[in-house]
Amino acid sequence: MRPAATPGSGRSRNRRLAVVSVAVVAVLAVAAGLVLWFAPSRYLPWDTEPFPQIDATALSPQQARVVELLEQEHDSQRPGTFYSEGVEEPWCADFVSWIMREAGMPLSNPNSGHWRIPGVYTLQEYYEQEGRFEPVGSGRSPEVGDVVLYNNTSWVGQHTNIVVAVDGSTAITVGGNEFGRIRVHRLDWASDPAVVGFGLLAG
Repeated sequence: MRPAATPGSGRSRNRRLAVVSVAVVAVLAVAAGLVLWFAPSRYLPWDTEPFPQIDATALSPQQARVVELLEQEHDSQRPGTFYSEGVEEPWCADFVSWIMREAGMPLSNPNSGHWRIPGVYTLQEYYEQEGRFEPVGSGRSPEVGDVVLYNNTSWVGQHTNIVVAVDGSTAITVGGNEFGRIRVHRLDWASDPAVVGFGLLAG
């Protein structure tokens, strides 16, 4: 036979559960706040920059075409499958591949020869094989049209986007698959530990 419940024991247990729940929510909120505080802006779920005003007269024809395409696609906000030939996958490298093809400087997948390179590791491999990979610390600053290659296991792993403006050690980049969108960010490339290097724009 089940013993009779002590008067008030149910209310006491409910209060304890409520206190524990509030504590858990508070801990999660603090943890989320710390993540948002320390995360690089490209990993946050909101745009951090508008598309910049670029003086195309100061650019080469290749650079100007890349910037023009990036602005068009940023305004259009097409789905990732548009750049990945319909494949459902992380599409930051697909986006870079598509932009370069449309700009008249198609990439070539080292494994297939196809214009689309779906992975950041393979994208870096392509630039290395072409002699167009510049590691961070080499002394060369990125230029408009260069492709930034990231590898940060502390956040979301590999990523890539394209430089549209440079001011000293700061670059403005445009990239696909940043929270499912095409977004603009300001990058301190010299001090960001996730930046591996740059794929140089074809001449």
